[in-house]
Amino acid sequence: MIKTYSQKPSEVDQKWYIIDAKGQTLGRLATQIARLLTGKDKPSYSPHIIGGDVVVVINAKNIAVTGKKMTDKMYYRHSGFPGGIKEESLAEALEKHPNRVIEHAVAGMLPKNKLQAVMLKNLKVYADDQHPHAPQKPIEFKLEK
Repeated sequence: MIKTYSQKPSEVDQKWYIIDAKGQTLGRLATQIARLLTGKDKPSYSPHIIGGDVVVVINAKNIAVTGKKMTDKMYYRHSGFPGGIKEESLAEALEKHPNRVIEHAVAGMLPKNKLQAVMLKNLKVYADDQHPHAPQKPIEFKLEK
């Protein structure tokens, strides 16, 4: 009888990838980042193991969106008090915290379980092209169009 292979945490081979977000569409960028973080493109994928790679995203402030999303897409948060809802548009969010926009989009595409927080720690997003991860020698990842 042939047994099904299941990856063990000690067998994980984590690579570092760098992605330039300049001019990339937000949703298409987020789907490919989520795929790298989960490790679904590896033949040794196991859903209960963090088998994905580490992704460094640069130029987050220069992402593109289609249509009127810059003004119409809203981000909401609530303080917990009556009348405590806050909203900001995508343009305002990109101006204040451009890294949070990509992190929010990727978080929505990851599995909603205890591994999600660990996978998000493997995502490093920077507003411009400067990052402190040069010693890890990240591989440049070419995005599919």
